Amino acid sequence: MPQIVHRRPDIREFVRRDPVLVIACTLAVLSCAAVPPDAHYLTYVDVRTLGLLFSLMTVMTGLTRLGVFRAACRALLRAVHGPRSLSLALVLLTFFSSMLITNDVALVTFVPLALLALGHLKSVRLTSFTVVMMTIAANLGSMATPVGNPQNLYLYSAARMPLGEFLILMLPFTLAALVLLVGAIVLFGRAPDALPLSSAPVLADDGEDAGVPLARTVPWIVLFALALASVARVLPWQVTVAAAVAVGIVFDRAALRHVDYALLATFVAFFVFVGNMGRIEAIDAFIAQAVVGNELVVSVVASQVLSNVPAAILLSGFTDAWRELIIGCNLGGLGTLIASMASLISYKQFALVHPRAKGSYLALFTGWNMVFLAVLLVFALV
Repeated sequence: MPQIVHRRPDIREFVRRDPVLVIACTLAVLSCAAVPPDAHYLTYVDVRTLGLLFSLMTVMTGLTRLGVFRAACRALLRAVHGPRSLSLALVLLTFFSSMLITNDVALVTFVPLALLALGHLKSVRLTSFTVVMMTIAANLGSMATPVGNPQNLYLYSAARMPLGEFLILMLPFTLAALVLLVGAIVLFGRAPDALPLSSAPVLADDGEDAGVPLARTVPWIVLFALALASVARVLPWQVTVAAAVAVGIVFDRAALRHVDYALLATFVAFFVFVGNMGRIEAIDAFIAQAVVGNELVVSVVASQVLSNVPAAILLSGFTDAWRELIIGCNLGGLGTLIASMASLISYKQFALVHPRAKGSYLALFTGWNMVFLAVLLVFALV
């Protein structure tokens, strides 16, 4: 009889995979020692944000599994005619798509295809530069809309800001980011060592994407429209959550299984921690004194060490300067590798393909991020 081997759970692997969740849960548990659980805990959690985030993640997972984004990307890239135009197309695709499909989904979807296409050009320099620019594009493009990234969805919901006001607030920064990205690629995106673009078979019309099932795509598109209506407060968010569960069960149950529940749990843990800190008068007064009047700069700095989603949740408990928080937490996604957890997605994918170039990629990533952050922060403060 074969012996059954029971594997012990690897705590270190869990911590490595979801460090922000572990930190959030640790802080939440520690705060519970200072503020014992009571009925007031129920007021901590922003269930509307969690519901909308769940619905959007379900939609994006469903569409990704159908190959919709990959097919659109391949169709676009077949129209490019050179290495630099390929780089520009990938960056602009990531920039604009992240406004609706979120920065995480844009990078998860398009970076692997970029690595495949650029890999055939045999230029690690061009590949590194393009992936770095795609990462910056995802983080900056996503700041344009409330659904572009988790911190926007939360802050937009918490601030009860009209949709038009949010879009107008972020428009100057979005346009400035677009100019910086295009300028960087035009000036520094040349790759004289790259092979001709025709050597990249991923761009060939091989019929691989002909099978994207339109009939199965329609329910997810409708669900996405419902989610946008709920974000704009036209439709109750509970209706969208119910629709997301129903569409997932009927059309693709795996989409529900692949939702990033760790992110939802991270939100809950930080809600508990921030709620408890707000009930400890000495801590509440100390943090509020440091934050109030300095929201933009503090949110940028906090994002460098906490990541911008936790920074948004934490700082929102001590100030109501929503405009500064929204701008600061979005610009704060630039800088260090952990300033936006989305940046880790592209780094890990690049490292798998080019393990020997990890160090040079990280140096290039940090350098360009600091340049973009410095320029946009000055733009925000002037």
